[in-house]
Amino acid sequence: MRERLALSRPVGASSGKTGSWRTFRPVVDSEACNACGLCILYCPDAAISEDLEVDLDFCKGCGICANECPKKAIEMVREERD
Repeated sequence: MRERLALSRPVGASSGKTGSWRTFRPVVDSEACNACGLCILYCPDAAISEDLEVDLDFCKGCGICANECPKKAIEMVREERD
């Protein structure tokens, strides 16, 4: 069993929400992912859950998760704007 680390999670009242300025967002390929948890560990905004769901309210699109993924299971895709 993997040891759990204490993570602080942003809440709705915090000023950590991204807004509409993010250019790229991470998309996880669940078929390629081996659930190692490195993306969760390295995410500076704690925007990735243990289920590997990305909370786009807080994700800044920095790409650290994609860079650290040993399986290259995270792709940074350009945000679509209306």
